[in-house]
Amino acid sequence: MVDRCATIAIVADFDIDTGASGRLTEVIGLGVLTRLIDRDTVDEVLAKADRRETRVRLLPARVVVYLVLALCLFTADGYDEVVRKLTNGLRGLRIWQDDWKVPTPSAISQARTRLGSGVMAELFKRVCVPVAKRATVGAYYQQWRVMAIDGTVIDVPDTDVNAAEFGYHSPGTAKQSAFPQVRIVNLVECGTHASVWAEFDGVKTSERVLTERMAAAFTDDMIVLADRGLYSYHLWTTAMDGGAQLLWRISKTVDLPVLEQYRDGSFRSELLPTKMKAAIKAGRTPVDVDDYRIPVRVIEYIVKGRGETETIRLITTILEPQRAPADTLAALYQQRWEHELVFDEIKTHQMSQHRILRSRTPDLVKQEIWGLLITHYATQVFITEAADELGADPDRYSYVSTINIIRRQVLNQAAISPLNT
Repeated sequence: MVDRCATIAIVADFDIDTGASGRLTEVIGLGVLTRLIDRDTVDEVLAKADRRETRVRLLPARVVVYLVLALCLFTADGYDEVVRKLTNGLRGLRIWQDDWKVPTPSAISQARTRLGSGVMAELFKRVCVPVAKRATVGAYYQQWRVMAIDGTVIDVPDTDVNAAEFGYHSPGTAKQSAFPQVRIVNLVECGTHASVWAEFDGVKTSERVLTERMAAAFTDDMIVLADRGLYSYHLWTTAMDGGAQLLWRISKTVDLPVLEQYRDGSFRSELLPTKMKAAIKAGRTPVDVDDYRIPVRVIEYIVKGRGETETIRLITTILEPQRAPADTLAALYQQRWEHELVFDEIKTHQMSQHRILRSRTPDLVKQEIWGLLITHYATQVFITEAADELGADPDRYSYVSTINIIRRQVLNQAAISPLNT
């Protein structure tokens, strides 16, 4: 399976042009990743963001985009070492020019600052779209693409500006985190681990707020899974607006009246705003209460493990038991754990062992996060392509092996130029 990923990664056509300029940065590139993040797309994004240069620079904007992605691929290395990795193959190809110089770390930092975070955010939106095909194993339930939302936090360098922008995590009376942190929530395709939307902000911003910001990405061809920490009446109604089906875990403390019991063990219930429920319990039924009733179907089941049992309670917008039986939805909900693996892939295997970003200013932190998400997405695309050609489940492929293959291909194809036109 690893060899198959390697074959997919190598199949790409690139041109090498050494006569256009004497600048080293015109003949560096991202190897196989350039196949997915092509030059035309990068140029369109730069034009939209008004980041195309009016004068020639050692590090043009298009090159800086690829450098940001390379920094997110080789997260343990410094600026100068990453550029050296990208130019590793030039001497072997006998196209090295004596007057070429590797850009200094300060030059790269300044170039990143000129580029800003908006370009990488737009590139993510252009490139990171759903990957799975109908034939992709484990990617669909009936006509719906299986998606999940979840969140995590990432440490950023402890600078004054990062601390002011993102804040420290201080749960309850516990000691605050050692570093400022960014909270990230993303929407992931469970069958491929591909992130297709993301929102992030300071650590004090809740996952519910971030989820609401990306609710527009929930479309009618999806069924979206979420854990119990995300539920609120307001967020549920917002998530329904795009027509997506929802299957969310909900706390046992939420009052869900049994309005109709179904033969598969599920039951019909309804959601109401908390304040309206309290008014009804106090004998003050609002006249417009019917306008706020949202029908749901409730599925409850027990999970046993290591001598303990836990009751799982799900609510769904799929109201008809014959359309989606309770046991089937209970099994489907387990796909939500695929999202946990996505954060593990990024934070444990893609990031350096320190699990802290390299960027010392808020805008560069945001730029780096978008770069990490794009690079992770590109890796999952290669895995899915390999799996689809063999009719296999993408989950059977090793993320660690695949990203290492991609890193090697970047080193082996270091003469691919993102500046060729």
